[in-house]
Amino acid sequence: MQKNLIISAACGFGVQQLELFIRSLRKHYNEDICFIIGENDNEIEKELKRYGCICIKKNVDKRDIQLKRYAYFLDFINLKNYRRILFCDSRDIYFQANPFSYEYKGSINFFLEDKKIVDCPFNSEWMIGTYGRDVYKKLSNNIISCGGTILGNQKSIEEFLRLMIQETNTYKFKKRLKYLLTFRRDPKARGSDQSHGNFIAHNKLIKNTFFYSNESGPVATIYYLKKINFDKNLQLLNSNNEPYAIVHQYDKRWAIMKESVNHLKKKLNIKI
Repeated sequence: MQKNLIISAACGFGVQQLELFIRSLRKHYNEDICFIIGENDNEIEKELKRYGCICIKKNVDKRDIQLKRYAYFLDFINLKNYRRILFCDSRDIYFQANPFSYEYKGSINFFLEDKKIVDCPFNSEWMIGTYGRDVYKKLSNNIISCGGTILGNQKSIEEFLRLMIQETNTYKFKKRLKYLLTFRRDPKARGSDQSHGNFIAHNKLIKNTFFYSNESGPVATIYYLKKINFDKNLQLLNSNNEPYAIVHQYDKRWAIMKESVNHLKKKLNIKI
């Protein structure tokens, strides 16, 4: 029987930054997990291997991993045969259920936020800075597709990774003049791959693309989530009164999420 796989990056992270992700995940899921980490991330490597994770060490600056991770992930899954793959962030995610227990409709599934691109200054700036204003005008009224949680079969995820490598190499974020002239990194470029993911998703460049709403789907992206409701066990519920499988960006609404997150940490024996 084919396994499922979760792939994520954690370059330069400490154990504390990944405890909630890995402990909550292993409570519900016992299949493959692969992390890209830095070549000197020995402490986190030891901890992740305690939980049966695959660790791939790369000599990469943690500021560059966001764009380089697509090629690393593609190299890892090449010639492997997974049933489904979840591509996701790590530091700001926890799990309330096995993410593969849901019956997904698409060959690749994107998870929407609760705001249009045009109404988000970050996503607007990234898209204008990479693709320009003409593409931005065409796509700006679409709901933001979150780049930190994408799930599909292996063929579709491979196609997504190839497209991301192509798009990030072709449409680089245009530096502001002071950074261009001084050959420095433009801090506003961080996260600009979100625009490439939205370009791929909303143009449906991959066959059988499906979108799940933030309100009723299996993934909660908290930053713009309109309705935040918990059950008696402090699990976050969607509009169908079902616990979300994945809770993402919980730290962006900490005042509301604090009690629920700390309750989960206590259950998992994580120091608060």
